[in-house]
Amino acid sequence: MRKRRTRRGRIIWLLLLVAVLTLLGSKSFWRVFYPLPYKELIFSQAAKNNVDPYLVAAIIKTESNFAPSAESPMGARGIMQIMPDTGAWAAEKMGLRDFHPDDLYDPKTSIRIGCWYISNLNTEFRGNKMLVIAAYNGGRGNVREWLEKGRWTGEHASVDQIPFTETREYVKKVLRNYSWYRYLYRDNAG
Repeated sequence: MRKRRTRRGRIIWLLLLVAVLTLLGSKSFWRVFYPLPYKELIFSQAAKNNVDPYLVAAIIKTESNFAPSAESPMGARGIMQIMPDTGAWAAEKMGLRDFHPDDLYDPKTSIRIGCWYISNLNTEFRGNKMLVIAAYNGGRGNVREWLEKGRWTGEHASVDQIPFTETREYVKKVLRNYSWYRYLYRDNAG
C-alpha cells in the first residue's frame, strides 16, 4: 500500500513538473511579462522611420514598462521617456505644429517622436545598435566623446567600458529586452 502511494506521489510530481516545464516553454506565458501594447502604432512608426520595432518595444519596456504617465526624476515623459527639450527639438525637425511637452504623455506622440529620434541616432551612428541605445540614454554628445577619446569602442563585447554606470546597465537591459521581444513576437509580426 505504501509503495503504491509513493509511486502515485512520484507520478503526480512528474506530471506537475511536465506541466510547469510546458508552461515555461510557452511564448504565451512569457508574453505576460513582455507585453506589446501599442503594437500597431509601434510597428507603423518603426516602419515609417526605418527602425527595428523590437528595439522600440525594448526601449519602451526599459524606459517606462509601457506606462504613458511615466515621468523620470530628470523630467523625461511618457512611454519613451523623452525629455521635453528633446521632444520640442524633434517635433520642430519633424514639422509637428503646436507641440507641448505634455504631448509626450500621449503614447501616439511619444512613439512617433521616439521612433524619429531613434532613426536620427541610427543615421548619426551608422546603424550601430549599441551606440544608438547608449545615446538614447546617455546622450549623443557623451557617446561621441567616449568614442573620440577611446573610452568605449561601441562594440557589444566592450559594453562594460561604458563610462556611465546608468547607461551601461541601461544598454544591457535594453539588449536583454530586445532579445525577448524578437523571440516572443517575431513569428507573428503582422
